[in-house]
Amino acid sequence: MRSTDVLLDGLGRVVENVHAVLDDISTEELNRAPAPGANTIAWLVWHLTRVQDSHVADVAGTDEVWVTGGWVDRFGLPFPPGESGYGQSADEAARVVVDDPDLLRGYYDATHAVSVDYIGALSDSDLDRVVDENWDPPVTLGVRLLSVIDDDTQHIGQAAYVRGLLS
Repeated sequence: MRSTDVLLDGLGRVVENVHAVLDDISTEELNRAPAPGANTIAWLVWHLTRVQDSHVADVAGTDEVWVTGGWVDRFGLPFPPGESGYGQSADEAARVVVDDPDLLRGYYDATHAVSVDYIGALSDSDLDRVVDENWDPPVTLGVRLLSVIDDDTQHIGQAAYVRGLLS
């Protein structure tokens, strides 16, 4: 098994969990915080997708699916196009309101497809390329992609937990 196969398997688990969280969810559940100041499922799924989209686009040297796929306009959120949710306050996160779970699913699926295409074309030696020298040690492509999967996994786990609390 190649290292990229492991990364692709990790992304495959994320997409399965995104779909499981969004299957048969009501708009009310999607946008309801389980407690004041807590994140909604809508924000969690939007954010994990924005992070994957922005990070993969950055290392691939491409534009984000958020913009090229017209998702920024379809969502109509009150943020600049480059916003990913990182560091947002509870009030800002609460402004992520989604009227249709299929919108989130569509954006995630489009981002997932681009991520899979990119990673599937990599060789194991590509994963050693340094993509960020602002850390010690510098971050390689393999570490960055693993970090994306780790972030996605944490956030979709949180979304699944919130879904359980609400139902």
